[in-house]
Amino acid sequence: MELGNFLSKIIYSPQILSPNQDNTLLFLLYYNGYKMSVQIVTDSTCDLSLETIRNLGITVIPLNIHLGDTDYLDGVDLSRDDFYDQLPSQKSFPKTAAPSAGVFAKYYNNLFEAGANHVLSIHIAESLSATVNIARIAAQDLKTRSVTVLDSGQLSLGMGFLVERAAQMAKAGHSVEEILVVLKQQMLRTYVFASLKTLEYLKRSGRMNAAVAQIGEILKIKPLLFMNQGKSSISKVRTQKTATEQLLAWLDQYAHYEKLAILHAGIADEAEILRDLVKTYWTTSPVEITQITPALGSHLGIGALGFACVSKDGSTKESL
Repeated sequence: MELGNFLSKIIYSPQILSPNQDNTLLFLLYYNGYKMSVQIVTDSTCDLSLETIRNLGITVIPLNIHLGDTDYLDGVDLSRDDFYDQLPSQKSFPKTAAPSAGVFAKYYNNLFEAGANHVLSIHIAESLSATVNIARIAAQDLKTRSVTVLDSGQLSLGMGFLVERAAQMAKAGHSVEEILVVLKQQMLRTYVFASLKTLEYLKRSGRMNAAVAQIGEILKIKPLLFMNQGKSSISKVRTQKTATEQLLAWLDQYAHYEKLAILHAGIADEAEILRDLVKTYWTTSPVEITQITPALGSHLGIGALGFACVSKDGSTKESL
Protein backbone atom coordinates (compact mmCIF):
# COMPACT_ATOMS: atom_id res chain seq x y z
CA MET A 1 0.00 0.00 0.00
CA GLU A 2 1.34 3.47 -0.85
CA LEU A 3 2.18 5.77 2.04
CA GLY A 4 -0.45 8.39 1.19
CA ASN A 5 -3.25 5.83 1.02
CA PHE A 6 -2.14 4.22 4.24
CA LEU A 7 -1.98 7.50 6.16
CA SER A 8 -5.41 8.47 4.89
CA LYS A 9 -6.79 5.17 6.14
CA ILE A 10 -5.20 5.62 9.55
CA ILE A 11 -6.22 9.25 10.02
CA TYR A 12 -9.76 9.20 8.74
CA SER A 13 -11.05 5.73 9.55
CA PRO A 14 -13.98 6.28 11.96
CA GLN A 15 -13.17 3.01 13.71
CA ILE A 16 -9.80 4.42 14.70
CA LEU A 17 -9.90 8.20 14.88
CA SER A 18 -12.13 11.21 15.12
CA PRO A 19 -10.69 13.70 12.58
CA ASN A 20 -12.48 16.60 14.26
CA GLN A 21 -10.14 16.91 17.24
CA ASP A 22 -6.63 18.36 17.25
CA ASN A 23 -5.41 15.67 19.65
CA THR A 24 -6.19 12.92 17.15
CA LEU A 25 -2.60 13.48 16.05
CA LEU A 26 -1.86 11.28 19.04
CA PHE A 27 -2.70 8.30 16.86
CA LEU A 28 -0.99 9.37 13.64
CA LEU A 29 1.67 7.01 12.36
CA TYR A 30 4.46 9.15 10.94
CA TYR A 31 6.65 8.17 8.06
CA ASN A 32 9.67 7.47 10.25
CA GLY A 33 7.58 4.89 12.12
CA TYR A 34 6.02 3.61 8.90
CA LYS A 35 9.39 2.41 7.68
CA MET A 36 10.25 0.44 10.82
CA SER A 37 10.19 -3.34 10.52
CA VAL A 38 9.01 -3.63 14.14
CA GLN A 39 6.03 -1.46 15.03
CA ILE A 40 5.24 -0.51 18.62
CA VAL A 41 1.62 -0.42 19.79
CA THR A 42 0.33 0.62 23.20
CA ASP A 43 -2.86 1.91 24.82
CA SER A 44 -3.91 5.36 25.96
CA THR A 45 -2.94 4.77 29.60
CA CYS A 46 0.74 5.16 28.62
CA ASP A 47 0.62 8.94 29.29
CA LEU A 48 3.41 9.67 26.80
CA SER A 49 3.54 13.15 25.31
CA LEU A 50 2.20 13.81 21.83
CA GLU A 51 5.70 14.84 20.76
CA THR A 52 7.21 11.50 21.84
CA ILE A 53 4.44 9.52 20.15
CA ARG A 54 4.81 11.45 16.90
CA ASN A 55 8.61 11.38 16.81
CA LEU A 56 8.85 7.65 17.50
CA GLY A 57 5.91 6.52 15.36
CA ILE A 58 4.09 4.83 18.25
CA THR A 59 0.54 3.59 17.62
CA VAL A 60 -1.78 4.31 20.57
CA ILE A 61 -5.13 2.53 20.96
CA PRO A 62 -7.65 4.49 23.06
CA LEU A 63 -9.61 2.97 25.92
CA ASN A 64 -13.34 3.65 26.20
CA ILE A 65 -14.77 5.99 28.84
CA HIS A 66 -18.40 6.47 29.83
CA LEU A 67 -18.87 9.86 31.50
CA GLY A 68 -22.35 11.14 32.28
CA ASP A 69 -24.53 10.08 29.37
CA THR A 70 -21.74 10.02 26.79
CA ASP A 71 -19.20 7.48 25.57
CA TYR A 72 -15.74 8.74 24.66
CA LEU A 73 -12.47 7.46 23.28
CA ASP A 74 -9.71 8.31 25.74
CA GLY A 75 -7.57 11.12 24.32
CA VAL A 76 -9.51 11.31 21.05
CA ASP A 77 -12.77 13.06 21.83
CA LEU A 78 -12.19 13.67 25.55
CA SER A 79 -9.21 15.75 26.61
CA ARG A 80 -7.62 15.55 30.04
CA ASP A 81 -8.58 19.09 30.99
CA ASP A 82 -12.20 18.59 29.92
CA PHE A 83 -12.43 15.34 31.88
CA TYR A 84 -11.14 16.79 35.14
CA ASP A 85 -13.27 19.91 34.72
CA GLN A 86 -16.41 17.79 34.30
CA LEU A 87 -15.68 15.16 36.94
CA PRO A 88 -16.76 17.06 40.10
CA SER A 89 -20.20 17.83 38.68
CA GLN A 90 -21.00 14.29 37.55
CA LYS A 91 -23.81 12.53 39.42
CA SER A 92 -22.36 9.09 38.64
CA PHE A 93 -18.77 7.93 38.57
CA PRO A 94 -17.09 7.41 35.18
CA LYS A 95 -16.62 3.91 33.82
CA THR A 96 -13.91 2.55 31.56
CA ALA A 97 -13.65 -0.39 29.19
CA ALA A 98 -10.84 -1.91 27.17
CA PRO A 99 -11.04 -1.88 23.37
CA SER A 100 -12.50 -4.99 21.78
CA ALA A 101 -10.35 -7.70 20.19
CA GLY A 102 -11.73 -6.53 16.84
CA VAL A 103 -10.37 -3.02 17.41
CA PHE A 104 -6.93 -4.40 18.27
CA ALA A 105 -7.01 -6.59 15.15
CA LYS A 106 -7.80 -3.58 12.93
CA TYR A 107 -4.83 -1.68 14.28
CA TYR A 108 -2.52 -4.67 13.86
CA ASN A 109 -3.72 -5.39 10.32
CA ASN A 110 -3.27 -1.76 9.28
CA LEU A 111 0.33 -1.87 10.42
CA PHE A 112 1.05 -5.11 8.56
CA GLU A 113 -0.58 -3.76 5.41
CA ALA A 114 1.75 -0.77 5.71
CA GLY A 115 4.79 -3.04 5.67
CA ALA A 116 5.48 -4.00 9.29
CA ASN A 117 7.09 -7.40 9.81
CA HIS A 118 6.36 -7.62 13.51
CA VAL A 119 4.16 -5.78 16.03
CA LEU A 120 5.13 -5.44 19.68
CA SER A 121 2.02 -4.49 21.67
CA ILE A 122 2.73 -3.20 25.20
CA HIS A 123 -0.12 -2.59 27.65
CA ILE A 124 -1.21 -1.63 31.15
CA ALA A 125 -0.64 -4.24 33.84
CA GLU A 126 -2.89 -7.30 33.70
CA SER A 127 -3.46 -6.90 37.44
CA LEU A 128 -5.17 -3.55 36.75
CA SER A 129 -7.00 -4.00 33.45
CA ALA A 130 -8.26 -6.58 30.95
CA THR A 131 -6.63 -4.66 28.10
CA VAL A 132 -3.56 -6.86 27.71
CA ASN A 133 -5.63 -10.06 27.68
CA ILE A 134 -7.86 -8.69 24.93
CA ALA A 135 -4.75 -7.77 22.95
CA ARG A 136 -3.58 -11.39 23.36
CA ILE A 137 -6.87 -12.69 21.99
CA ALA A 138 -6.55 -10.42 18.95
CA ALA A 139 -2.96 -11.52 18.40
CA GLN A 140 -3.91 -15.20 18.58
CA ASP A 141 -6.64 -14.68 15.99
CA LEU A 142 -4.09 -13.25 13.54
CA LYS A 143 -2.49 -16.63 12.96
CA THR A 144 -0.44 -15.57 9.92
CA ARG A 145 0.82 -12.36 11.54
CA SER A 146 3.68 -11.88 14.00
CA VAL A 147 2.34 -10.04 17.06
CA THR A 148 4.00 -10.13 20.48
CA VAL A 149 1.94 -8.86 23.41
CA LEU A 150 3.74 -7.69 26.54
CA ASP A 151 2.23 -7.04 29.96
CA SER A 152 4.16 -3.97 31.11
CA GLY A 153 3.38 -4.66 34.76
CA GLN A 154 2.85 -0.91 35.07
CA LEU A 155 0.52 2.03 34.50
CA SER A 156 0.85 5.60 33.27
CA LEU A 157 4.44 6.64 32.51
CA GLY A 158 5.72 3.53 34.25
CA MET A 159 4.46 1.81 31.11
CA GLY A 160 5.12 4.84 28.93
CA PHE A 161 8.85 4.77 29.63
CA LEU A 162 8.93 1.11 28.52
CA VAL A 163 7.03 1.95 25.34
CA GLU A 164 9.37 4.85 24.62
CA ARG A 165 12.43 2.63 25.02
CA ALA A 166 10.92 -0.04 22.77
CA ALA A 167 10.14 2.50 20.06
CA GLN A 168 13.65 3.96 20.21
CA MET A 169 15.13 0.51 19.75
CA ALA A 170 12.70 -0.38 16.95
CA LYS A 171 13.58 2.82 15.14
CA ALA A 172 17.27 1.90 15.48
CA GLY A 173 16.58 -1.44 13.76
CA HIS A 174 16.62 -3.84 16.72
CA SER A 175 14.63 -7.08 16.63
CA VAL A 176 11.68 -7.84 18.92
CA GLU A 177 13.84 -10.34 20.81
CA GLU A 178 16.51 -7.71 21.47
CA ILE A 179 13.91 -5.18 22.56
CA LEU A 180 12.27 -7.62 24.99
CA VAL A 181 15.58 -8.37 26.73
CA VAL A 182 16.06 -4.66 27.46
CA LEU A 183 12.45 -4.07 28.48
CA LYS A 184 12.34 -6.95 30.92
CA GLN A 185 15.44 -5.62 32.64
CA GLN A 186 13.96 -2.11 32.75
CA MET A 187 10.70 -3.44 34.22
CA LEU A 188 12.61 -4.52 37.34
CA ARG A 189 13.71 -0.91 37.89
CA THR A 190 10.43 0.83 37.10
CA TYR A 191 8.21 2.20 39.87
CA VAL A 192 5.02 4.21 40.13
CA PHE A 193 3.90 5.50 43.51
CA ALA A 194 1.25 8.06 44.32
CA SER A 195 -1.00 9.44 47.02
CA LEU A 196 -4.77 9.64 46.49
CA LYS A 197 -7.14 12.21 47.97
CA THR A 198 -9.97 9.72 48.39
CA LEU A 199 -10.78 6.00 48.35
CA GLU A 200 -14.18 6.59 46.76
CA TYR A 201 -13.11 6.16 43.13
CA LEU A 202 -11.29 2.91 43.86
CA LYS A 203 -14.39 1.65 45.65
CA ARG A 204 -16.78 2.60 42.84
CA SER A 205 -14.52 1.02 40.22
CA GLY A 206 -14.36 -2.26 42.15
CA ARG A 207 -10.62 -1.93 42.87
CA MET A 208 -11.19 -1.80 46.65
CA ASN A 209 -13.54 -3.46 49.10
CA ALA A 210 -16.49 -1.12 49.72
CA ALA A 211 -16.51 -1.60 53.51
CA VAL A 212 -12.78 -0.90 53.78
CA ALA A 213 -13.15 2.18 51.60
CA GLN A 214 -16.06 3.50 53.70
CA ILE A 215 -14.11 3.12 56.93
CA GLY A 216 -11.16 4.84 55.28
CA GLU A 217 -13.31 7.79 54.23
CA ILE A 218 -14.73 8.16 57.74
CA LEU A 219 -11.23 8.17 59.23
CA LYS A 220 -9.98 10.58 56.53
CA ILE A 221 -7.29 8.11 55.51
CA LYS A 222 -5.00 9.04 52.61
CA PRO A 223 -4.25 5.95 50.49
CA LEU A 224 -0.83 5.40 48.90
CA LEU A 225 -0.46 3.32 45.75
CA PHE A 226 2.83 1.53 44.94
CA MET A 227 3.42 -0.39 41.69
CA ASN A 228 6.37 -2.50 40.57
CA GLN A 229 6.60 -5.60 38.33
CA GLY A 230 2.84 -6.02 38.07
CA LYS A 231 2.30 -6.01 41.83
CA SER A 232 0.29 -3.18 43.34
CA SER A 233 -0.05 -2.41 47.02
CA ILE A 234 -2.08 0.16 48.90
CA SER A 235 -0.98 1.57 52.22
CA LYS A 236 -2.73 4.22 54.29
CA VAL A 237 -1.69 7.32 56.20
CA ARG A 238 -3.75 9.92 58.07
CA THR A 239 -2.56 13.23 56.61
CA GLN A 240 -1.45 14.62 53.27
CA LYS A 241 1.80 15.76 54.89
CA THR A 242 2.59 12.18 55.89
CA ALA A 243 1.63 10.97 52.43
CA THR A 244 4.04 13.42 50.80
CA GLU A 245 6.79 12.38 53.20
CA GLN A 246 6.30 8.72 52.22
CA LEU A 247 6.42 9.58 48.51
CA LEU A 248 9.71 11.38 49.05
CA ALA A 249 11.03 8.45 51.12
CA TRP A 250 10.30 6.08 48.23
CA LEU A 251 11.89 8.51 45.81
CA ASP A 252 15.03 8.53 47.94
CA GLN A 253 15.03 4.74 48.27
CA TYR A 254 15.27 4.10 44.52
CA ALA A 255 17.52 7.01 43.51
CA HIS A 256 19.36 7.67 41.22
CA TYR A 257 17.18 7.83 38.11
CA GLU A 258 17.46 7.52 34.38
CA LYS A 259 13.79 8.55 34.00
CA LEU A 260 11.66 10.57 36.40
CA ALA A 261 8.29 12.30 36.11
CA ILE A 262 5.61 13.71 38.38
CA LEU A 263 2.08 12.45 37.80
CA HIS A 264 -1.10 14.21 38.87
CA ALA A 265 -4.86 14.11 38.37
CA GLY A 266 -6.29 17.59 38.06
CA ILE A 267 -4.01 19.30 40.61
CA ALA A 268 -1.34 21.05 38.55
CA ASP A 269 -0.50 23.56 41.30
CA GLU A 270 0.31 20.81 43.79
CA ALA A 271 2.42 19.05 41.15
CA GLU A 272 4.46 22.24 40.72
CA ILE A 273 5.02 22.43 44.48
CA LEU A 274 6.17 18.81 44.51
CA ARG A 275 8.58 19.53 41.65
CA ASP A 276 10.31 22.13 43.80
CA LEU A 277 10.83 19.49 46.51
CA VAL A 278 12.59 16.98 44.22
CA LYS A 279 15.10 19.12 42.36
CA THR A 280 18.01 17.25 43.93
CA TYR A 281 16.89 13.99 42.27
CA TRP A 282 16.84 15.43 38.73
CA THR A 283 19.29 18.26 38.18
CA THR A 284 19.69 18.34 34.39
CA SER A 285 16.29 19.96 33.69
CA PRO A 286 12.93 20.57 35.40
CA VAL A 287 11.21 17.31 36.28
CA GLU A 288 8.50 16.49 33.74
CA ILE A 289 4.93 16.93 34.99
CA THR A 290 2.19 14.81 33.39
CA GLN A 291 -1.55 14.90 34.01
CA ILE A 292 -2.76 11.31 33.95
CA THR A 293 -5.17 10.24 31.26
CA PRO A 294 -8.94 10.09 31.97
CA ALA A 295 -8.87 6.28 31.72
CA LEU A 296 -6.71 6.23 34.86
CA GLY A 297 -8.27 9.28 36.50
CA SER A 298 -11.63 7.49 36.39
CA HIS A 299 -10.29 5.02 38.97
CA LEU A 300 -7.93 7.22 40.99
CA GLY A 301 -10.00 10.40 41.13
CA ILE A 302 -9.05 14.06 41.27
CA GLY A 303 -6.09 14.66 43.55
CA ALA A 304 -3.82 11.73 42.73
CA LEU A 305 -0.20 12.87 42.94
CA GLY A 306 3.05 10.94 42.67
CA PHE A 307 5.94 9.72 40.56
CA ALA A 308 6.85 7.42 37.70
CA CYS A 309 10.53 6.54 37.65
CA VAL A 310 13.18 4.20 36.33
CA SER A 311 16.09 3.61 38.71
CA LYS A 312 19.64 3.85 37.37
CA ASP A 313 21.31 1.43 39.72
CA GLY A 314 19.47 -1.76 38.74
CA SER A 315 17.92 -1.99 42.19
CA THR A 316 15.26 -4.66 42.68
CA LYS A 317 14.33 -3.70 46.21
CA GLU A 318 11.13 -5.11 47.59
CA SER A 319 7.97 -3.04 47.15
CA LEU A 320 6.80 -1.55 50.42
